[in-house]
Amino acid sequence: MISGNKMAIAEGNALLDYIPQRSPIVMVEKLHLCDEKKAQTTLTVTEENIFVEDGVLSEAGLTENIAQTAATRAGFESSQAGKPAPIGFIGGIKDLKILRRPTVGTEIKTTIEIVKEVFGVTLVQGQVHDDQGLCASCEMKIVIFAE
Repeated sequence: MISGNKMAIAEGNALLDYIPQRSPIVMVEKLHLCDEKKAQTTLTVTEENIFVEDGVLSEAGLTENIAQTAATRAGFESSQAGKPAPIGFIGGIKDLKILRRPTVGTEIKTTIEIVKEVFGVTLVQGQVHDDQGLCASCEMKIVIFAE
C-alpha cells in the first residue's frame, strides 16, 4: 500500500466538499497533502470505476485523476478561506505520458505541483504512481471560474 500509515486530511464523502464531481465520476479517495503549491491524493482502482476497462484504469481515468487532484487542492484551499469549492475545467494537457495502466486492486498516489497561477488559470505538473513506479505524468492547465 502506497499511503502506508500516513493519515489522510480528508477521505470519502468529506472530499465531496472540495470537488464538484459526484459518483460515478469521483476519482480521489483520500487527500494526504495539501498546501499552496502541492497536493497528493490516493485512489484504489476498483472494477466498479467508470474508467476501468478490461480490469485496468484507462488513460482517461489517469488524466481525470490528475485533474481531480488539482480540483481537490483548489477546493481545500477555498474551504480554508471560508469559500465554497470553485468550479473549473481542463484548459489543456501537454506532454501526457502513459507508462502503465494500473490494474483493479492497485492503489495509486497522485501528486500535483503548481507551476504557475495567473488570472484564474493554474498550470500544474501531475504524476501518478503505484507500487511499481510512475504510471502517468503531464502538464495540465486548469481554468477556475471566479465566484
